[in-house]
Amino acid sequence: MKKTVLSLMTTMVLFAGVPSDSEKIFVVERETSSVAIIHQGLTKSHMRNMHNMNHGIIKFDGDDGYLISRDGFVVHFDPKSEKVLHEYKTSKSAIGFVIGKNYVAVANYDDKSVDILTRDLKPIDKIKTGSKNVGIKIYKDMIIFAQMDADKVTVLKNKADKKELPKFKIFKEFKVGKMPFDAMIKDNTYIVGFFLSKSFGVIDLDSMKFSEIKVTAKDNKPVLKVPHFGFWSLSDERTFIPAVGDNAVMVYDKDFKFITNIKMQGLPVFTALSPDKKYLAVTFSGKDFPTIQIVDAQTLKIIQTFKFKGKVLHVRWSNIDDYLYVSVNDANQVNVINTKKWFLEREIFQLKSPSGIFIYEEKNQKQKVEKNKK
Repeated sequence: MKKTVLSLMTTMVLFAGVPSDSEKIFVVERETSSVAIIHQGLTKSHMRNMHNMNHGIIKFDGDDGYLISRDGFVVHFDPKSEKVLHEYKTSKSAIGFVIGKNYVAVANYDDKSVDILTRDLKPIDKIKTGSKNVGIKIYKDMIIFAQMDADKVTVLKNKADKKELPKFKIFKEFKVGKMPFDAMIKDNTYIVGFFLSKSFGVIDLDSMKFSEIKVTAKDNKPVLKVPHFGFWSLSDERTFIPAVGDNAVMVYDKDFKFITNIKMQGLPVFTALSPDKKYLAVTFSGKDFPTIQIVDAQTLKIIQTFKFKGKVLHVRWSNIDDYLYVSVNDANQVNVINTKKWFLEREIFQLKSPSGIFIYEEKNQKQKVEKNKK
């Protein structure tokens, strides 16, 4: 009888700790040209021979998965079957891409162009810019990107009928700060950062007006460099920016007016806001590479600190479960933090040099999970 009760309790605990069936976690294995797939808390498979994955990026649109490799390959794959469907090499070095309704657009470094492809990666157009291109985004029927070598932002507009393949033409160009290097988009606002200007640019994509905002920190001191925008976190009311060369995360309001610094353990590199905007996960460089700190986004207080067995390269919050996934690169693990009770719930093995974490949500399964949660 005791054994039966114990066995039942163990089964219940294991079942409670298993992530939902609706999320598949795709993890870039940067040194092995592969992608590991985690499902329900375990490494289930690998996609091999995915080219140079040193800075590989994965995005999903419906049931289509797309991957861009550092050496200029775009790969279209089925996230359900994990099979490669198409691939196309745009250049020797690609830096970013966006997925439109009937196209994929790729910003290239090496051959200084932007490629427009069909969803199954057949070439439509190659727009030559004469510059390294970065910060590519979509807004309505437009593609926006920054030209790093030309100090400008280009807006392309689709001139084709909605049922036809796109025909993008230059609609507007803005002269901006020195050496734009990354961008983000929030609603109708395109925000671009610069390597050599102590400011960032803001473009209202409805009115097509550009303004430049000086970046200052505490006591009106200038920020020496605006960090990579992939490391910023935006809530409805606040913007969280890792300070470069300082043990702090800077907090601004939605109009980019400085509020305060959150003093951190080390030099912050990456910030990630939880889906409910309640918590901020912060990673570090240097001696604090193995550490993550969790900040309450309302009180701006550190509530938890986790230290791992190696360098933390990326984190990703689940949209469905109460989990934060952490890639611990040189420990060859993805660790899972329970974000309801704040403890390390799981260590996932059978990965090699994991870095970027990307989550595919299966729609039908997701709806079932959300229905059961109510």
